[in-house]
Parts: sequence; structure tokens; C-alpha cells
Amino acid sequence: MGRRLATAVHLEPPETHELLILQPGDEPDEVVAAAITNPDAWEEDPEALTLDDPALIGEQPPTPAFDDPEPEPTPAAEAKPRTRTRKQADEK
Repeated sequence: MGRRLATAVHLEPPETHELLILQPGDEPDEVVAAAITNPDAWEEDPEALTLDDPALIGEQPPTPAFDDPEPEPTPAAEAKPRTRTRKQADEK
């Protein structure tokens, strides 16, 4: 069973160069499906892996929990106070 379209798609396959108009619910063949590059054009696959899928456990990078406090910023080096100096006027 192929993937199903969620939206209408207009495209010209490189083999035929004929305008194809595919409707939502259509299941295009593999060659035509490969030409559709917008991931939002497809229906969500109910059999697709989800983040809770046991096949993915241990493969995800650790993410910080929402209860963890943010790390404290490192203290910046104290800047020396800027001093202003005036040039002495030439005495004449």
C-alpha cells in the first residue's frame, strides 16, 4: 500500500512532462511519489514511528527536563572603569 495524499498536488513528472493533478486521498505510484517533495502534501502515516515507540528508546539524545533550572551564567570578567584624560592646553 502506497502513501496517500492529504492535499491536491500539481506536478510534471520528468518522464512524461505531462501535467498531473492528483487529488487528496490518491495513492500515486513510486515514481510520481518521488517527485512530490513537500512533506505536508502527505497524510500522516498511522503506522509511522512516534517518539514513544520502543524502537526509538535509547536512540534519542537526552533533553533537559522542564523542572531543571537553567544553568547559571558564567561571571564575566570585571571591566576596569574607564577614565578620561584631558590634554593640557599649550601655554603661550
